[in-house]
Amino acid sequence: MTFRPHANHLLAALPTIDLTRLLPRLELVPMRLGDGLYEPGAQLEHGYFPISAIISLHYVTRSGESAELAGVGPEGVVGMPLFMGGNTTMSSAVVRASGHAYRLEREALIREFQRGEAFQSVLLRYTQALIMQISQTAACNRHHSVEQQLSRWLLWTLDRLPPRELTMTQELVASLLGVRRESVTEAAGRLQASGLIRYRRGHIDVLDRAGLQLRACECYHAVRTEMNRLLPVSPAHGLA
Repeated sequence: MTFRPHANHLLAALPTIDLTRLLPRLELVPMRLGDGLYEPGAQLEHGYFPISAIISLHYVTRSGESAELAGVGPEGVVGMPLFMGGNTTMSSAVVRASGHAYRLEREALIREFQRGEAFQSVLLRYTQALIMQISQTAACNRHHSVEQQLSRWLLWTLDRLPPRELTMTQELVASLLGVRRESVTEAAGRLQASGLIRYRRGHIDVLDRAGLQLRACECYHAVRTEMNRLLPVSPAHGLA
């Protein structure tokens, strides 16, 4: 399989001269399910530009409970504190869909960002989109049903890695949504009974995407619209 930096939307948005300057510093690395990229409070050493993986940014409480703040796939970058000046973060970054990413060391990322050219503009616009996603997720978790949250989460995942069968246990989905496993089981059961998904032994197939969109709350469309507004890309790269 051939991997290209253009598979990441942010890298694809750069002018050829800027991407050419970055290419020698970009390192293709595998992303294995469950791999941790960084932990709370640790110095970030790399930025990651996924091309066929999804990284979960999530917060874990002292009691061990967790919830996903945002997901990052081929549309984005993991490592925002590096170019925003914080260097550390209170969240964790864990691979929740395996694949590959291009890794860029901290010094090279900061140096390119500080040039103040296209790279900086693209990363700042993505940061705005990511903040909007985090804010929308917080509102969704507070005001919408588990079935709506699950539908939204499945659609966001498929937008990043279509058309793929999802390898995901109900325990993991529950921890990402910050709800009880029993709630996810009930919600998934209703979606399956309606013919929208098929769930078996940790694998989820979406059978009726249009129907799933009708079950999802407005949060799904709001984030998708804002992402495409801030980072317009070619139809092959756009969120479906």
